[in-house]
Amino acid sequence: MRPAAPVAAAAAAPAVAAGPGSVPSPLAGTVVSVEVSAGQAVGAGDTLLVLEAMKMNTVIGAPNGGTVDAVHVTPGATVTEGQVLVTLS
Repeated sequence: MRPAAPVAAAAAAPAVAAGPGSVPSPLAGTVVSVEVSAGQAVGAGDTLLVLEAMKMNTVIGAPNGGTVDAVHVTPGATVTEGQVLVTLS
């Protein structure tokens, strides 16, 4: 039996430092839609964006109220688990 071929490392996520106000992706997937823009006020639980993984949509909500400082992804982008999607203040 032949040994398994080495698996190539996944491409690194864009460098965005996680910190206070960062909203990370809970799973790897594809961004279906972005529902907010920079400067927009959001409340706790408001929809920030929608991810698709394994043919299921996952709504990513704001963990708390605040203002959207930056949106780090666009529709159609592939994201990795833990990658910062949105930054709130």
